Amino acid sequence: MAKLVWDKIGEHLYETGVRNGVLYPIGPTGKYANGVAWNGLTSVTESPSGADANDQYADDIKYLSLRGAESFGGTIEAFTYPDEWLECDGSKSPVKGVSVGQQNRKAFGLAYKTVLGNDVDYNEHGYKLHLIYGATSSPSDRQYQTINESPDPTTFSWEFSTTPVSVDVEGYKPTSCITIDSTTADEAKLKALEDTLFGTDEKEPSLPSPTEVLTMFTA
Repeated sequence: MAKLVWDKIGEHLYETGVRNGVLYPIGPTGKYANGVAWNGLTSVTESPSGADANDQYADDIKYLSLRGAESFGGTIEAFTYPDEWLECDGSKSPVKGVSVGQQNRKAFGLAYKTVLGNDVDYNEHGYKLHLIYGATSSPSDRQYQTINESPDPTTFSWEFSTTPVSVDVEGYKPTSCITIDSTTADEAKLKALEDTLFGTDEKEPSLPSPTEVLTMFTA
């Protein structure tokens, strides 16, 4: 039998950062439109909820524990946002440069990366690619302050919730999030996915469905 060993060289792992954000608004046909780069993205907080235990008793003992459905949401923070985000944030533009608030909020998908590091490669060890589906944002506060001797840029923040989308792969329930680890995923298949997500000289960036992503890696 192998003896457990803690803190081996190369296994001091950590996760940090957020970069390469891409927004995919829902288009008029109900499919995700081409992706646009989200510059100034400072934070994405993932906040799963639900899955609460519902204990059942019989024969004077705890007989079983049923778990409720799990929900997925979070918070996006950024210094700025792409123009395509306006409709996701409840604004609509009759002409360029004019936006009207309190309109219907468009659903969206999101992709971004977080850095994987360790004690050998530090921040160059790898990354995780996060995909979010079926999201809608909630109204949020915006605070504008006077410029003083130590000014800070305004940071925008939006909470979002999701509706899971179907996964046409046996054994999987609908989902709102997929995560791919570059240190363990097939390199060629990951590149093919990123070419789809971020675009190439030959094709526009697009968000494949969870079914397409799983098929891409399991085929």
